[in-house]
Amino acid sequence: MNRTEALDMVRESISRVIPGADIAALGPDDAFRDVLEMDSLDVLSFVEVLSERSGVRIEDEDTPRLTTLSASADFLVAHAQ
Repeated sequence: MNRTEALDMVRESISRVIPGADIAALGPDDAFRDVLEMDSLDVLSFVEVLSERSGVRIEDEDTPRLTTLSASADFLVAHAQ
């Protein structure tokens, strides 16, 4: 998986959890929780959807690393098989 594919997967996963979210307004290093007003359940749902779609196993301790587009994409690229 390359970075562009990973970014697209992150954006699509967010859109599934928060339909109608203004993904275009989200900068690469903007915190999802701040810009999209995600609560804890939204974050957990995002992580589940992202894991399912990407096939990357995401452990509970990895969740704090998945807070921005850049960090999430970097995580996927590093852990994709």
